[in-house]
Amino acid sequence: MLKRFYARVMALAASPYATWWLAAIAFAEASFFPIPPDALLIPMALAKPRAAWRFALVCTIGSVVGGALGYLIGYAVFDQLARPILQFYGYGNAYAAFQARFQEYGVWIILIKGLTPIPYKIVTIAAGAAQFSFGLFMAASLVTRGGRFFLVATLLHFFGDSVRVFIEKRLTLVTTALAVGIVAGFLALKFL
Repeated sequence: MLKRFYARVMALAASPYATWWLAAIAFAEASFFPIPPDALLIPMALAKPRAAWRFALVCTIGSVVGGALGYLIGYAVFDQLARPILQFYGYGNAYAAFQARFQEYGVWIILIKGLTPIPYKIVTIAAGAAQFSFGLFMAASLVTRGGRFFLVATLLHFFGDSVRVFIEKRLTLVTTALAVGIVAGFLALKFL
């Protein structure tokens, strides 16, 4: 069953609409969608290693634009919904301290967490909620998301064939490692 699913994903990655789906998923993941664009970027780059950098560019642009939506969600909806709840429970001062920390260390939070498996939407919404500088947020997002996607694309461009052979021979091991990485990202988010 796993090999059939892998073959299906590889076929979809080579389809003419794959780039549009990649852009849509990168956009949505940065603001509200749970699945990272790597789930499509990697098979697309494996199917067409010479186009890996183009796919990374599509991911980067989609993710940064989606990050702007995530920022807007944190900026607009947070004030309308979450702030009254925080004040009701007496957490207004704690939120003010969070805003101050994000203003001081926000660019580092964006740069570091943008490279990790921690869902990027958490960072984008938090940046908006903290009213972090939008221009600085966008610049840091461009650097960190571009760095992440272009690193993946570069590795797959140069080592795509050997990576594909490795995955096809050890598909269960690869999917298990990927699942462990995703869980580790969520655990890191919870405890960091």
